[in-house]
Amino acid sequence: MRAYRCQWHAACALGLAAMLAGCASQGPRPDSELMSASSAVEQAEASLARQYEPVLLNEAQNKIADARELIDREENDQARALLKQAEVDAQLAAARSETAKARQAVEEINKNIEQLRMQMESSAQ
Repeated sequence: MRAYRCQWHAACALGLAAMLAGCASQGPRPDSELMSASSAVEQAEASLARQYEPVLLNEAQNKIADARELIDREENDQARALLKQAEVDAQLAAARSETAKARQAVEEINKNIEQLRMQMESSAQ
């Protein structure tokens, strides 16, 4: 009888610990993180990241899709972490895209300056 009682207490304690761990490990749905990551992807697309940083933009979109699956399975903490990564990826894609566009603009300006310089030299002769 005593062994049965010890086993019962151990089983109850283990079950309670498992329930508490399950409740404690998952926070609320990461809806705001999902909106932020999606918004960051939209901003990256608006800055032509699809043209300049397609791989990074696709990674961000894939992470959002994976996070949605995790949310459906109520694995909110993992989804939240993935959404934060997706947001950073999208922001980086947008920043790199803006940098590439600025670099192209500088190259175009330098090209125009060189053409003007050559015209001035030929006019002076």
